[in-house]
Amino acid sequence: PFCICPAIAPLILFASQHSVVQPSVVAMSMGMCCPSSGTEGPVTPEDLQDGPTRNRACTDILCIPVFLFAQVAFVVVTLAGVQHGNPTKLYKPRDYRGAYCGVESNWNNGPATTNMPKLSYTMNVTSMADVIMKQAVCSSYASSIMTNHLLTTQDSKDAYLCDCCLSPCAKCDGAMDLGGDLVLADLPSVISSKMAELTDPAKAMHLFSPGGANGDVFSTNFFWDKVTKYINQVCLPECMMTTENATWARDYMYTPSPDSPFYSYWSIILNASDSIPDISGLKSTIESSFKFKALPRSDCPYHESLCVPMPGMAMKELSVGGDVCTFEMAAEVVAAVGSAASKAFESLGFDAIGESASNSFGEWAGNFVASLDTFIIVCVLSFAVGLAFLVILRFFIAACVWIAVLCTVLFFVVGGFFTFILSGQCEGVGILDTGHQTVMAIVVAGKTAVEDAVSGDDAPSEQMTGDGVDYRGRQQHSKFGKKCAMWETQTRMPDYREDSYEVLYPASATKNYCRNPYHDSDNMKAKTIWCITVDPDVAWEECLPIG
Repeated sequence: PFCICPAIAPLILFASQHSVVQPSVVAMSMGMCCPSSGTEGPVTPEDLQDGPTRNRACTDILCIPVFLFAQVAFVVVTLAGVQHGNPTKLYKPRDYRGAYCGVESNWNNGPATTNMPKLSYTMNVTSMADVIMKQAVCSSYASSIMTNHLLTTQDSKDAYLCDCCLSPCAKCDGAMDLGGDLVLADLPSVISSKMAELTDPAKAMHLFSPGGANGDVFSTNFFWDKVTKYINQVCLPECMMTTENATWARDYMYTPSPDSPFYSYWSIILNASDSIPDISGLKSTIESSFKFKALPRSDCPYHESLCVPMPGMAMKELSVGGDVCTFEMAAEVVAAVGSAASKAFESLGFDAIGESASNSFGEWAGNFVASLDTFIIVCVLSFAVGLAFLVILRFFIAACVWIAVLCTVLFFVVGGFFTFILSGQCEGVGILDTGHQTVMAIVVAGKTAVEDAVSGDDAPSEQMTGDGVDYRGRQQHSKFGKKCAMWETQTRMPDYREDSYEVLYPASATKNYCRNPYHDSDNMKAKTIWCITVDPDVAWEECLPIG
């Protein structure tokens, strides 16, 4: 307390002059901190009119050695850090697991990146190939082999069908949209053409094209909005590295993640005997198509799965001479999809990377030093723009006020709409999917109400409890708006008929499209009502009661 008394004295004096505290309090406070050495009693407010009294007996002298000690300690710690540490780590970029680029040693036995100062991107093979892998493993061709020959117990068969969402079960809310089902005649050519766009640089130009084999996935906003899921941040000698001129390129054979349920199915297929009927076509397709070329360890000091170049993308420095890289569409891709589409995709990718970036203070400081000239120019231009804005604002203030009022009203309208959507959001469902479901629910409810009013029919109850086994309503669309097929006429799942499940009877009278048919003895049961859709790519999907 004795060290801060001289500092707070002017503040107390200022407060007394502006009637914030009583003069007696000021006098007492100042007298306790800094009593006069030449007078008896506390210091009066009049003694402080010109600042702290000169004739005081404070113990400020004790603060001086404390201050000097702190400065010496700061210098010692700084010198020790420079001598035993690496100050460049304050602004060096870091890879996906926190290792620094361009340093000799990293923490926790990390990679030596002395000659690899650039933070660039490679392909996340697991994320890129997972959809294609599931299309192969969960196809009609593979499921026939798995359930008839490779899986020997009913529990293992049910687990496989549930993991692939081929049968309704609590784990799934509908069939997986993997780009269509594959039979024996189609699987080798379809899977090979899709994987070729990931593994063959000559065919990478078609990867992001809507007309390519993977056009339904990688040419959509869904991919670019989540681009950080499909790339790895790694340290490389240059931003752009390829395996075409690499002398010691490594091979990498894709396998699903060990914690994925498909890891065991993948291993079962690859280790199956060739004597099993039709297995050879599936095995040979997997063994030949899911093989990647990775950068040599001298250029990429990581496991080969992290060193596969991203096809169709050209990496470049984010700023000239900088160590952080960004990406753009390769020239051949631009020629295939058009410059406008490629720029749009790049913009979405930049936004996704920006949202996932987390910079430390050291990185900010290093970037600031590297771009100081730009910072000065921006400051000058900002001042000029700000001044011009204030001048123009004087003439348009009325319009600005009305626009602000209008925006406020729109904000409440939009906010209310999103609040309404969020009120019905289920766990694990995104806001866009929830909005889609909400809009479909409103449309179907309105359509049904109009049809009932025109026909004069009494609408059946839409109530349901639990998993919906008691639901007897007439919902005819899945929760994402797909048209449902009638149970008695559909051919995708012929086991589901009214003579097999009481809940499906009578089909023609109640128009029961959405139900949850199961027997108590069944191992797999859906968690709510569902229907078989007429969409060729989605066999089944969950429903919501009307309204």
